[in-house]
Amino acid sequence: MATIRDVSRESGLSTGTISKALSTPEKVSPKNLARVEAAIKKLNYKPNMLSQKFRKKTSNTIVVLVPDIANLFFAKVISGIETVAQKEGFSVLLGDTKDSIEREKEFVSMVETKLADGIINLRPYKAGDALLPKEGIISVNASSCENTPGATVRIDNVQASQKVVEYLISLGHKRIGVISGLADNPHTVDRLKGYKKALSNFDIEYDADLIVEGDFNYWSGLSAAETFTRMAEIPTAVFCMNDQMAIAAMKGFTDKGLKVPDDMSVTGFDDMNVSRYCTPTLTTVAQPAEKIGEKSAELLFELLSGIKPKVTEHILPYEFVIRESTSAPK
Repeated sequence: MATIRDVSRESGLSTGTISKALSTPEKVSPKNLARVEAAIKKLNYKPNMLSQKFRKKTSNTIVVLVPDIANLFFAKVISGIETVAQKEGFSVLLGDTKDSIEREKEFVSMVETKLADGIINLRPYKAGDALLPKEGIISVNASSCENTPGATVRIDNVQASQKVVEYLISLGHKRIGVISGLADNPHTVDRLKGYKKALSNFDIEYDADLIVEGDFNYWSGLSAAETFTRMAEIPTAVFCMNDQMAIAAMKGFTDKGLKVPDDMSVTGFDDMNVSRYCTPTLTTVAQPAEKIGEKSAELLFELLSGIKPKVTEHILPYEFVIRESTSAPK
């Protein structure tokens, strides 16, 4: 395998000139550049790309941190990020953090040591995070909530949740349960805020006993459904904070002999593809997942190019999709 010294001997130029031709060709005369190119072609020289990246202080790589790589919503966001990154000539490294701050710190160190240029985080920030905006780390949060610092992309989670619950109330439901995410998750906080606003607007008293904590995964939706069926007075509708828990909850209610939506209306949040094909089809909030990914990547590349964005918080529109899983209480 040819080395840079071989190219130097073949071209009659110093190794320093060869390095400069590879990293900053605009600083090499056209005559010498032609000699370098001819030598490289003759020797089939393959430059050490990692060394070049260190010299240029760029890696042409961005890191996308995913709290749960099995979550289908994140897959759509990543697809949007990949589309933009490929156009920019960047590679995307996925970091499955399993919602661990320690694992996030490992990926942050990649940017600090110039192995990656920037980070897109698909988990909302919370106190003590490794990725709260700080000097030397260029990052975008693609799953943000209200009052998130730094560059962010999100939907209005409070408003979307309020819309879902007000729709259930308009159908005649007054005792409405919630299957939430973990209590300290900012999405949980915002979506619960929307739930409370809807109840308040219709003079319905908030009942903390109707909030059953989940963790955005299927099993917690199934478990929460069982909790509701053991209540002395079960709700007539349940607002689930994502589609995975909603789909599992519908199975849980069915297993206990309840019909959805005749005995129990169920709503979700995200609009995963499966939500259109489950039985019954799921009433839910459709987040523009791929657009969130695209906008996050565009924002990151603006920051990486040194451009100061005119807008650092992008709130994208959502759609409330009414399907078969909701009806008036019997």
